[in-house]
Amino acid sequence: MRRLENKVAIITGAGRGIGFAAASAFAREGAKVVLAELDETTGRRAAKWIADNGGEATFVQTDCSRPADVQNLVARTMELYGGLHVLYNNASVFLQDDAAATQLDEAVWDRVLRTNLDSVFLCSKYAIPLMIAGGGGAVIHTASSAGVIGIPGCDAYTAAKGATVALTRSMAVAFGPRGVRVNCICPAGVETEMLKQSNLENPDFDSEFFFRRAPLGRFGTPEEIAQVAVFLASDESSYINGAILRADGGITIAPIS
Repeated sequence: MRRLENKVAIITGAGRGIGFAAASAFAREGAKVVLAELDETTGRRAAKWIADNGGEATFVQTDCSRPADVQNLVARTMELYGGLHVLYNNASVFLQDDAAATQLDEAVWDRVLRTNLDSVFLCSKYAIPLMIAGGGGAVIHTASSAGVIGIPGCDAYTAAKGATVALTRSMAVAFGPRGVRVNCICPAGVETEMLKQSNLENPDFDSEFFFRRAPLGRFGTPEEIAQVAVFLASDESSYINGAILRADGGITIAPIS
């Protein structure tokens, strides 16, 4: 039996990068996957690829920072599948305009917090009651190494990801007794389009930083993070709740050299 057989999962930001890798991995493991993605072209292409490769996936165009969109996402999931077992709050953005607090434009702060934190709150608010009604489930948040160590020059991003880490713990305490486990993945240096656009194409970004710091000496892949998410979504992790898993090649424990 596949690890996610008969489970229904919502994955936000599922059109590309870690979200798409997770949606593909979840589908291979037997889940019925609802892809919440803002960009219609990207979302439809992702859902088609999964379906063409034998999985079951449905795209629902969603701005996860908008309550009405999230309510529609959850309602559509219930309409299609009659239940929900897994919520993977993965939608994120990292902007080159992010900066230290004293130089940070308020509009950038607002956009990053809406996308990276409000989305986690809203999706959890509307999805968790369905999990409880169905007997329980698993919530997975995507945070970042920036949520557990200090990284200068991106204070909006670090604020959102640090809050995601803290929210994971409080939600795990609140909803664990009701059958919903809440855990968090903190990636770093994963080769995605977002990393390329926000960092690797930025002339001020030190692309060798991760290679010097990470004991594994390389970037991670979206597929590696997706496998962590599969584990947290599956019954194999049934006694894991409130965990902050650093999937970062060891960057956050490596000495500066």
